[in-house]
Amino acid sequence: MDLSASGNSAGEGGADRSYDVVVARDALLELGSRLRAVSPGAQRALLVVDGGLPDGVVGKAVGSIASAGVRAVVHTVRASERAKSLGTLEGVLHAAMRERLEREEPFVALGGGIVGDVAGFAAAVYRRGVAVIQCPTTLLAMVDASVGGKTGVNLAMEEGGGLRKNMVGVFWQPSAVLCDLEALTSLPEREYRAGLAECLKHALIGIAFGEPGLLDWMMDRAADVAARRHEVMAELIARNVAVKCRVVAGDERETRNASATGRGALNAGHTFAHAIESAFAVDGGDRDDHGVLHGEAVGLGLIGEVAVAGSMGLLGETGTTYADRVTEWVARLGLPTRLPGPVSAERLIEAMRDDKKVAGGRIRLMSPTPDRRVVIVDDPSAGALRGALERLGAAV
Repeated sequence: MDLSASGNSAGEGGADRSYDVVVARDALLELGSRLRAVSPGAQRALLVVDGGLPDGVVGKAVGSIASAGVRAVVHTVRASERAKSLGTLEGVLHAAMRERLEREEPFVALGGGIVGDVAGFAAAVYRRGVAVIQCPTTLLAMVDASVGGKTGVNLAMEEGGGLRKNMVGVFWQPSAVLCDLEALTSLPEREYRAGLAECLKHALIGIAFGEPGLLDWMMDRAADVAARRHEVMAELIARNVAVKCRVVAGDERETRNASATGRGALNAGHTFAHAIESAFAVDGGDRDDHGVLHGEAVGLGLIGEVAVAGSMGLLGETGTTYADRVTEWVARLGLPTRLPGPVSAERLIEAMRDDKKVAGGRIRLMSPTPDRRVVIVDDPSAGALRGALERLGAAV
C-alpha cells in the first residue's frame, strides 16, 4: 500500500512537497524505478548499507538500482549508537566524494534507524543537499525514523560522560520511503520487538492524531503481530506511519514546543529513553546483549514518564494506576520493564538535563494520558523522577 507524507524542504526553496511511503512485500523491487523518478539523469547512487544486513536484502536493492540503469556505489557502516557519530558521517561523505557524485545523484539508506539518520544527514549536507531515499529494514525504522525528515548523529562526551543522543543534525525530508515487509522476516527477534515500542507509543497518543482505536487493535492482534503475519504487519506499519505523518505535517521542525499536539508529542517516553541509552551504550551498540536497544529504552521511558505524570497528579483519578497498565502493555509486547543493569537514578536524571527538550534548564517530559493524548510535564520534581526510576530498577 502507498501512503503520502509531506514536508518542507529547505533545499527546495521552502516549497511544500510530498513523497510516497510504500509498505509492501518486495517493496525494494521498486527502488530502481523510484530512484529514476527522483533523479532522471543519475548514473550512480550512493547506497549506505547496514553491515549486519543479509546479503539477499542488499542484493535485492543493488539489483533493483541496476535495473534502472544506475550503478550502486555501496558504502557499509556499522549500525551502533557509538558508531552513529561525526566520524561515520564523514566516512559517508568521503565515499560520495571519492566517486565525485554529483548533485543529481541520490543517496539511498538501507538499514535501520541509525543508517537512515546518518545517510539522511549526509545527503542534507553533501554539496548542500542531494535527494535521499529511505529503505528501512527494521520495524522501528519503518514506523518512525524513516518518515518525517529528522536526521542526525550522537555526540560522545569526555570519558565517562556518555552519549548525547541526536545532538547534531538537520531536518531533511526523503524523496521516497520503501518499507519491504520481507526484510522483517530475517530481523532478530529482539530487534523486531524493539520496534513494537514505537508502535505502542503511537497507540498511546493516537486519539489526538486520528487513531483512537490503534491500541485496542494492536493488543487484540498481539499474537499475529508477534508472528509477523504480513497482512497484519502491513496494516500496523501503515497506521503508525499515518500517525507520524499527521503529526509532522502540522509541526515539521518541532517548533510548537509548548503544544501537546505538536511534533514534540512523538517524544513521549523519549526523555527517559535517551538517558537510559546514554547510560547503557557500549561498544557493539544496539546489538550487544548487555546494552539496550532504542525501542527497549522507549518502552521503559513510557512507563517512567507516565509514572512521573501520575505521581504529580497530572493524569486524573486513574493516573496513579495508569503506569501499571502501561507496564502490562510493554510486557505483553515482549519488551523489558526493568533496566538491564545497575545504574543510579541521579546519573539518569543528570543525563536528562542534556535532552533537546530542556528549556530554561528545566527537564520537560511528554507523557501519554489515559485518554490517549499527551500531557507536558514541565520541571518534574526530583522526587517524582526518582520514584519513577526506582520503579524501573534504578538505585536511589
